[in-house]
Amino acid sequence: MTDENPSIISHVSIGTNKLDEATAFYDKVVATIGAKRIMEHPGAVAYGKLFPEFWVQTPHDGGTAGTANGVHFSFFATSKEQVDAFYKAALDAGAKDDGAAGPRSDYGAGYYGCFVYDLDGHKIEAMHWDESAG
Repeated sequence: MTDENPSIISHVSIGTNKLDEATAFYDKVVATIGAKRIMEHPGAVAYGKLFPEFWVQTPHDGGTAGTANGVHFSFFATSKEQVDAFYKAALDAGAKDDGAAGPRSDYGAGYYGCFVYDLDGHKIEAMHWDESAG
């Protein structure tokens, strides 16, 4: 990785109470945006394109994983078609719908996204920004 990485986030981690089911879900869903498993440790799997950015893991303290109201994680898609594929793959893998793939004009003219809840109840999104839309 170079010093030119535009991201301000190194990585995020979400907890799961069902690691095998959760990683099977994310194996399918993140593949739609060109990501894959990058690293694995006992109780944890990291996904990304070049480096481990999104971790799915059992809680380090051995407690029960939970979700937080108001928190969601958005995955960048390079096209509207990737957003559509992400949404379909997530629903097919057992996600709960929270907003079908489509434009979100209240987020800006170029915003196209979808929202779902994963198997543990974490809110996730895929979004594409069309710079030519204004």
